[in-house]
Amino acid sequence: MSFDLDTSDPYLAAAAVLRERFAVDAVARDKQGGRPAEQLELLRASGLLSLTIPTAYGGQGQPWSTAFRITREFAKVDGSFGHLFGYHFGSVHGAYLGGSPEQAADLYRRAAAGNWFWGNARNSFSRTLFGRRDGAHYVLDGYKPFTSGSHIADYLQISWLDPSGQEFTLAAIPTDRAGLTIHHDWDGIGQRQTGSGRVSFDGVRVHESEVLDGRRHAGRPFQSVGVLLQQSTLLNVFIGSAQGALIAARDYTREHSRPWIYSGVAKHTEDPWVKRTYDDLYIRTQAATLLADRALNALDQAWGRGFDLTESERGEAAIAVAAANALAGETALEVTSKIFEVMGARSATTSNGFDRFWRNVRIHALRNPAEYKIRNVGTWFLDGTYPEPGIFQ
Repeated sequence: MSFDLDTSDPYLAAAAVLRERFAVDAVARDKQGGRPAEQLELLRASGLLSLTIPTAYGGQGQPWSTAFRITREFAKVDGSFGHLFGYHFGSVHGAYLGGSPEQAADLYRRAAAGNWFWGNARNSFSRTLFGRRDGAHYVLDGYKPFTSGSHIADYLQISWLDPSGQEFTLAAIPTDRAGLTIHHDWDGIGQRQTGSGRVSFDGVRVHESEVLDGRRHAGRPFQSVGVLLQQSTLLNVFIGSAQGALIAARDYTREHSRPWIYSGVAKHTEDPWVKRTYDDLYIRTQAATLLADRALNALDQAWGRGFDLTESERGEAAIAVAAANALAGETALEVTSKIFEVMGARSATTSNGFDRFWRNVRIHALRNPAEYKIRNVGTWFLDGTYPEPGIFQ
């Protein structure tokens, strides 16, 4: 098994071309941070922004497995852009999961026609944005942190609390709305171009028609599938980062690494320790990839069921994603750290930029502790209890 894409699929072939373009300046952009503006325009030109929008509304109608395999491919060289690409689709489908069919159809059509890129300002942990009713509008004041993609988005999915702090409301609005300020203040050690900083709201008006009205499907298991999309973005960024780091390390080892003075070999690649280390990292990454593929299949099946999805079907998909997520994160952390041991001291320079793989994975994993995924899988294995749908499960 290799980590190459099946480029007989035209969408995956387009992604492979973009990956090579992103790789050219990935190290420099990681150091710079800010907005991946040129990369976004390349993505727009590729047509991939409407990849999962149904064909009836002007999209390509491709499955989630295709979108997340592309997420992996981008993350091989640029974890930030893989993150942005995956999260984009979660917001694209926000109205389908949390709104009315009419709202979903309208936003699908406009997003496909406008070639929109979506971000989000709906962090459910944050209790820092409040909205009050004012006639046919809501008026929003406060801010949201961790707003991935907001800095390059055309449209945002947002959420706020009512004045009592008891009820969340969801909506979709353009990023040029009066009173909306995107601060570009993300300063994490990794994922430096994700724009995961603050968005503030100063008297922002949201029309009631923009509020996502999901009462028709309230309580159905399918409405909670959105969290599995988020988790699938995370796990496929892990997979892509592990694969990309391992490929980059192998190439460096072949071309630049020198044997240790006590190794007794003429070439670094002939050292049994080096061979065994790469063997172990490859096997682990291969296993994590196969489990991630299984999760993609489960997600495609769950999504295909639509609002007929049952609790047990949703639970099976949640377990598949949780198991893959836990292994992917732990594998990516190990791979992106251990490659330095077999590349050698000269690899650990800022000009090489290999550290970006570890930094991206490290900060990404902090959003998504593996411990709680593992507990959910263990509980299900012991007594058959599926995870209760929630913010991260």
